[in-house]
Amino acid sequence: MKRTDLLSTGLAMFVAAAAFPGASAWAASAAPSLASGKTFASTAVQCAVHPDTGVSAPMVRAGLLNPRPRASAVVSLDGVPVATITAADPAADVWLAEGDNAVVVSLNRKASDRYAYNVIQGMCSLPAGNWLSADGTLEYGASAKSYATVTPGCALNPVTGQTQPYVNLFDNGTFVLNVSVNDVPLTQLSSRKAHTPVFLGAGTNLISVAEGSVSTDYFVRSGGDGTCTLP
Repeated sequence: MKRTDLLSTGLAMFVAAAAFPGASAWAASAAPSLASGKTFASTAVQCAVHPDTGVSAPMVRAGLLNPRPRASAVVSLDGVPVATITAADPAADVWLAEGDNAVVVSLNRKASDRYAYNVIQGMCSLPAGNWLSADGTLEYGASAKSYATVTPGCALNPVTGQTQPYVNLFDNGTFVLNVSVNDVPLTQLSSRKAHTPVFLGAGTNLISVAEGSVSTDYFVRSGGDGTCTLP
């Protein structure tokens, strides 16, 4: 599959495991709560295996931020309630459709926070030939010569001096692999340097991993707005 094909079809922002981090971990990298100051939601759409279909689908996580013991809220998608959350179970997965989506966390009739997301067509499809590890945490390239972590972390980028989302990229052997991001050369992996962090800019990031002219693996990740907040 050509690079232009990958970008035009809007492939996976992230492909996450079926099991997700706890609410506190999600809140650390979530969009700031809005009017109430008591809720959170994912900063960007992710892809995960839907428990009902077994197919990768777009999703976000929304919930209560540092809830009091008796706190509760209703999470809705485009006006339709999808979950009731409490202090004991303070976050919910919200599965999105293509196009514009409005996720609302309602604390009561007067207080609610709204989060807007846009899902592009085909965004949860993997590049041709790629596959996921059994636990969903790693994505392997079509050549099997490289693999990358699925869910981005957050760290200080020493080049920009800013905290940015990143994934770890690995050489799956002793190959000499040239790594580029959006056609800009980044580094080379080999037996001497078997892995590297790849910091993500805003929007869609196309990571290419080439062993000369023999093979090229592609990984697609979204950097959201290009920033993140450390726990």
